[in-house]
Amino acid sequence: MCFPRSSDEVAAAVGVARRHGRAFVARGSGTGLAGGATPLDDPVVIVTTQMNRVLEIDPQARVAWVEPGVLNLDLSRAVGHLGLHYAPDPSSQQACTIGGNVGTNAGGPHCLADGVTSAHVLAVDVVLADGTATRLGGLEPDSPGYDLRGCFVGSEGTMGIATRIAVRLTPDPPCVATLLCAFDSVEAAATTVSGIIAAGVLPAALEMMDAPITRAVEDFVGAGYPRDAQAVLLAEVDGLEGGVAEQVDAIAEVARANGATLVRVAADDAERALLWKGRKSAFGAIARIAPDYYLHDAVVPRTKLVEVLRRVYEIADAHEVIVMNVFHAGDGNLHPLLVFDQREPGVWDRVHAAGTEILEACLDAGGVLTGEHGVGIEKRDLMPRMFSPDDLDAQARLRDAFDPDGVANPQKVLPRGSRCGELQRVPEGTWI
Repeated sequence: MCFPRSSDEVAAAVGVARRHGRAFVARGSGTGLAGGATPLDDPVVIVTTQMNRVLEIDPQARVAWVEPGVLNLDLSRAVGHLGLHYAPDPSSQQACTIGGNVGTNAGGPHCLADGVTSAHVLAVDVVLADGTATRLGGLEPDSPGYDLRGCFVGSEGTMGIATRIAVRLTPDPPCVATLLCAFDSVEAAATTVSGIIAAGVLPAALEMMDAPITRAVEDFVGAGYPRDAQAVLLAEVDGLEGGVAEQVDAIAEVARANGATLVRVAADDAERALLWKGRKSAFGAIARIAPDYYLHDAVVPRTKLVEVLRRVYEIADAHEVIVMNVFHAGDGNLHPLLVFDQREPGVWDRVHAAGTEILEACLDAGGVLTGEHGVGIEKRDLMPRMFSPDDLDAQARLRDAFDPDGVANPQKVLPRGSRCGELQRVPEGTWI
């Protein structure tokens, strides 16, 4: 394990690993939830947490150059006095790094309108698998040639290591309003999500929590959530004052039409901050229920939220596992939490079985395996469930173009058999 402080030291570490025939894995704060930064088979682990400087801020161009170890929230704090912020805001933003966000193409509550990480990364300086350094992308409006920057963002460390990142900064909106809506059923809340978008409103954020997690959060934070609600929606809109007022009215109308028992607009910034503190403290609040949880990540069409959530509860009941749902409802990015105590005999088998069935239910509904956590090793073997052999082969060939020897974060994302001509495991578990 090594802790470089510069691009040159990253390149040197990669070079040493190559000379000794070792693979390497880049690792930031380790907040990843799909095992993407978990070392397998004793690679050299290159930890970028000490590369944590904001190198340059250009407020006129609204661009910042940062090192990969900069914490997500620290970047927004560094530019806040300029009336700017970094829009992607994962719930782990107090701990996760920009480099890790680039690796998984992370999202967050406020990515519904602004887009996920790839929409905010202009250029990346990269150390490739052979130790050479290059720049992918650029600051100009349209770089010529293939979008290699787009290939790298979300590649989970399998195409090299980011050492400097140019990110787009977003102006703070002149007016913001946050609504809390409560419902007597999960179905009513989920139907409201689709109704808001159908009404022509695209909120900055649209988050949903079911009853168990709402109560846990309220006990933990005291955010002002109704403890008797079966589901709550947290909706935020921003922009010019007149437009914000119209959107607030439209969201309230849709919510009430779907049976909302409460529609409340945060009175001031303090109440807004408290509501968001509750949402972003959800995973920590789980400890009030049980000592362990397994958090999943998949995306389904908004129109399928009701049926998929119903299926999630059925699966959890069948495996005798507690499930709580808190997720980015606006883009259908589900985050079911399977809550348990690992000291209970046999519980891990039930948890893993339930998790796999939930992912399969999302795929059956026309969804995808991940919205922001990445594939890593967690979902690697389900990739053939989503992609055809030709799709997997194309992805493997792209990866080979960056790393022909397969030494950058090996055994991640793509399962064995992705390349044409290799053995591939079919769904029934037999080799062909």
